[in-house]
Amino acid sequence: MKLTINQVAQLVNGTINLPEKGEETLDKFSKIEEGKKDSLCFLANAKYEHFLYASEATAVLVNKEFKPQKKIKPVLIYVEDPYQALAKLLQFYEQASQKNSVGIHKTAIINEKTKIGKNVFIGAYAVIEAGVEIGDNCIIKAHSFIAENCKIGKGTELNTGVKVYHNSKIGKNCKIHAGTIIGSDGFGFAPKSDGTFDKIPQIGNVVIEDNVEIGSNCTIDRATMGSTLIKSGVKLDNLIQVAHNVEIGENTVIAAQTGISGSVKIGKNCMIGGQVGFAGHISIADGSKINAQSGVSKSIKEPNKSWSGTPAREFRQHYKALAMLGKIPSLINRIKKLENNQKE
Repeated sequence: MKLTINQVAQLVNGTINLPEKGEETLDKFSKIEEGKKDSLCFLANAKYEHFLYASEATAVLVNKEFKPQKKIKPVLIYVEDPYQALAKLLQFYEQASQKNSVGIHKTAIINEKTKIGKNVFIGAYAVIEAGVEIGDNCIIKAHSFIAENCKIGKGTELNTGVKVYHNSKIGKNCKIHAGTIIGSDGFGFAPKSDGTFDKIPQIGNVVIEDNVEIGSNCTIDRATMGSTLIKSGVKLDNLIQVAHNVEIGENTVIAAQTGISGSVKIGKNCMIGGQVGFAGHISIADGSKINAQSGVSKSIKEPNKSWSGTPAREFRQHYKALAMLGKIPSLINRIKKLENNQKE
């Protein structure tokens, strides 16, 4: 797909420094350090500015306040936020380049009691059971499975091999990537006196609201009773475990390999790093930021604070403690010297 520099500027509400070059075309994106002719780059971090002066890119997105310190070849497109402008352009490119496939593959198995909206695509070997409702403009890719009585909102996409267990509800404009499982049984077993376990039936469901994106190979367990709830705008990375009866608030983002135990309530607008572990039945305040590999064993009650470590502590306390740990070897040596002096 080719766009002129002027067209790109219009799409991102930007202005250019060389209007006479506005009709030059761009046909690809590239990183600032790899910019080639006919490509568009972006500069959002000042530490990469030196790449700009050697770049062969045709145009570069920059902040409105940016002033080059040396001579440059690319046309500069001035925007409020280069990173957000790039995201908007990539979305535009993706939508324009995708094939608008519509129709049902001949190998798909669809129960006659399923309701399917307009302009829906259902791929090869997909299986859809009785009572399922699929909204308009949905994409259900090959080898996906949707169990009985599920509801899929308008414009939602299930990628290859997604499995959705019975009674699950997925909202509008969601995207669920390959291999993810929605609605598998929560991990519930009652110990018996003989050391064995009785399985506790999981009779709830999973509810995913609108505009949620879930990465590949995630597992979101159904509730024991009630619903496991993923609220609007949540973004989950790959390989995340969400246990039964968890609630994740609006616009929270969670990185890969995080594990969330049963009945945890995570607030809205939280940012959670990779490999974070949550103990069960705790609450996390709105706007919390939790660093990678932290272990959260207690509720976080104060909003908009940063946390780190295991057990998780307020960010500054954690790094003070780490600094003290670094002094332990010298303290031990001092103690040994004092002990030796006393013996003498």
